Amino acid sequence: MNKLCRIFLLLSSLVFVPAVVTEVADAADLANAANSQTETIQKLNQFIDGWHDDAAHARLAYFDKMTADAVYIGTDQSERWTRDEFKIWAKPAFSRPGAWAFTVINRHIAMTEDQSVLWFDEQLQTKMGICQASGVVRQTAEGFKIAHYQLSLTVPNALIDYLAEGVKKQAQSEKNKPSP
Repeated sequence: MNKLCRIFLLLSSLVFVPAVVTEVADAADLANAANSQTETIQKLNQFIDGWHDDAAHARLAYFDKMTADAVYIGTDQSERWTRDEFKIWAKPAFSRPGAWAFTVINRHIAMTEDQSVLWFDEQLQTKMGICQASGVVRQTAEGFKIAHYQLSLTVPNALIDYLAEGVKKQAQSEKNKPSP
């Protein structure tokens, strides 16, 4: 009987020890993943800040930081461009010493588990006042690339009805203009 108990204890320890080792390994993996995410967030913040800085100094590298199929959505309802269309639209602004300056107020970043796709939202101080934006970034062989960016004006809720009415009037006015 004593021998049987020892065999049972030995077999039991073999069954339970790997589970404990797995839990420790999982905890280490989680810590490494958290460190990796923190490092990725820091790098992405630097990348986006650099992208905004490229615009502030009218550096054409701004467009190189976007994927070839990137989409940029501006504040006007007509402003949905591919990267190349956006580059053409922005050419006059980029021929000056500075195109536009966005200063980050705050930013939030999230990502897929494998960190291949990241997304963010940010509040920005701009010449238009405070704007909000969101973007999607891909990890590529060349590093981060912006695949999608949308910029929006912030409107206080108390002004929504007034502003909406103004937008409707503007649209109606444009609709009633004689065509050339």
